[in-house]
Amino acid sequence: MDQTRPILDQLNIVSGNVEASIAFYRRLGVKIPDERVWRTPTGPHHVSAITDEAMTLDLDSTAFAKTWNTGWRGRDDLPGRVVVGFGVSSREEVDRLYGEMTAAGYRGLQPPYDAFWGARYAMIEDPDGLAVGLMSPASDEHRAPPPPV
Repeated sequence: MDQTRPILDQLNIVSGNVEASIAFYRRLGVKIPDERVWRTPTGPHHVSAITDEAMTLDLDSTAFAKTWNTGWRGRDDLPGRVVVGFGVSSREEVDRLYGEMTAAGYRGLQPPYDAFWGARYAMIEDPDGLAVGLMSPASDEHRAPPPPV
């Protein structure tokens, strides 16, 4: 393995409303202890969440993104968007968490469905308009050919 290669280990979101983002990601299950929120008299300015998992980076075309996120169909402003991906423990957990987050008032972009790659998948929107994916482990029994792009 090439030890000089950079390792992606951080996703930094510049938020327009840090308090709303803290509430959103905490409700989603991200560990954000109060002592990891840097506040000044003008409000919170930096948050360092506790993560125990590895991160991946995927690159998808806008045409492909429209096949797995119905909330993006018909839009031309997709280049440069970010999708924050969260893996969950089961197919049922995708449905439960999507329901909890949309019931709390967060916008659903893609209701839960069985994605062609074998996972249960859904997308919601965070307070700054970023797409947040919820994905179960993939299973061979749920795999299908990819859609035409």
